[in-house]
Amino acid sequence: MKKMKVGIIGCGNISAIYLANFKNSPVVEVIACADLISERARSRAEEFDIGNVFKVEEMLAYPEIELIVNLTLPSTHAAIDIAALEAGKHVYGEKPFATSLEDGQRVLNIADERGLRVGSAPDTFLGSGIQTVKAAIDAGMIGKPIGATCFQMSGGPEDWHPDPEFFYEPGGGPMLDMGPYYITALVELLGPIYRISASAGIQIPIRTIGSGPKKGEHIPVRTATHFSGTIDFENGAIATMIASFDIRGGSNLPWMEIYGTEGTLMVPDPNFFNGDVKLRRAGAEEWELLSPIFESAQNERGLGVNEMVESIRAGRDHRANGRLGYHVLEAMYAFQKSSLEGKHIRMESTYEYGQLPQKATQLMY
Repeated sequence: MKKMKVGIIGCGNISAIYLANFKNSPVVEVIACADLISERARSRAEEFDIGNVFKVEEMLAYPEIELIVNLTLPSTHAAIDIAALEAGKHVYGEKPFATSLEDGQRVLNIADERGLRVGSAPDTFLGSGIQTVKAAIDAGMIGKPIGATCFQMSGGPEDWHPDPEFFYEPGGGPMLDMGPYYITALVELLGPIYRISASAGIQIPIRTIGSGPKKGEHIPVRTATHFSGTIDFENGAIATMIASFDIRGGSNLPWMEIYGTEGTLMVPDPNFFNGDVKLRRAGAEEWELLSPIFESAQNERGLGVNEMVESIRAGRDHRANGRLGYHVLEAMYAFQKSSLEGKHIRMESTYEYGQLPQKATQLMY
């Protein structure tokens, strides 16, 4: 299969693992990178032997590039996606899909109008961890799924991240930062979401940067940092979720568990691609360690881009797609909306894998 030529926009922390993994990709060739800080783009180009360092406008105008991988800050995800689509290029972006529902819907609409593909992280659900859980559910090992719990319990990123301010601005917080991993995994395992009820708050209003050149600087918190809620799925299953940057003393709660009429599945950290999957059948005293259905490394970020390219070439839907990203985005905003309005929030979107946007079906490669 001919490799698709790709340009990277955004050369910050997360770009290194993407570029390292793309080096071994059979379907992707990164030929250019761009960043608002030109020195950062040049550094990545030298590190990974990338031939071109462009300004964003130059990259979007470069005819050889077919797909843009958007690794910019969350606040610019939608704007870069839209610019790439308007330049006639497919685009795959980091999570969250957008920082507003209006922007997310606009991205989907433009992609559909132009017959182009949109992908969105996370792609961790494509790894052996979540896919082994899915295979166990599909095989009936826990009977009918009836519920789930998931807990993203952390003290926040300011202890390790060199520039953590954006995590505490609108568009940040634990829900939009870490929530995509958990909610995407839940949708993959239990199907589309029907409604959500939740509470949200800012429990620690001032944060202190713990490392790097900004160590000791204070960050005023301008977005909710603790969420607790209930997710009702269209299939009747009910999940409980906590997402927090306010757990300073750690937690012993599991990452995620799926409950069925005949047993329970212990799910590995959805932020990674692999991990142990354990099953406890109804009436059993011990947990069984399930063999993974295939092998994954811990961090295969970019796997969704590879699968997207393969799907474009084959004329089929891709897995980490924009419709899934939008459904997850709406669910995350429903947590905040439910807390503000004091009621269940009924989802307006749904999600079904395997249905291409109308004009995308006309593309031939």
